[in-house]
Amino acid sequence: MGISQLPLLSFHSNRNEETSDTKRRFKTRKQTRARTTSVLMKRRAVREGSRRVVNPIEKKVKTLKRLVPSNGSIGLDGLFRDTAEYILSLQMRVQVMQILVQVLTASSDQ
Repeated sequence: MGISQLPLLSFHSNRNEETSDTKRRFKTRKQTRARTTSVLMKRRAVREGSRRVVNPIEKKVKTLKRLVPSNGSIGLDGLFRDTAEYILSLQMRVQVMQILVQVLTASSDQ
């Protein structure tokens, strides 16, 4: 019985310590990910102005308000009226540009 059991025990105990350290590291990574996600969600909520869930229709109305130059109209009916006028003005601009292109290409062909 010349072989000592101490190195075997110490090797075995080091292995258990490594396993518990590894488990702790994994827990830390999971906690970090969860914390990072929650921080990002809070930043997004603050950037949007509130933490409440926005109704999809409200979100579309908000986007429409950003896109359409308004005359200070109040309410949805005013917004829709401004949107209709804006669409008509854009259509007229496109028609004017098309006419200009036709005139300029006709004059350059001569």
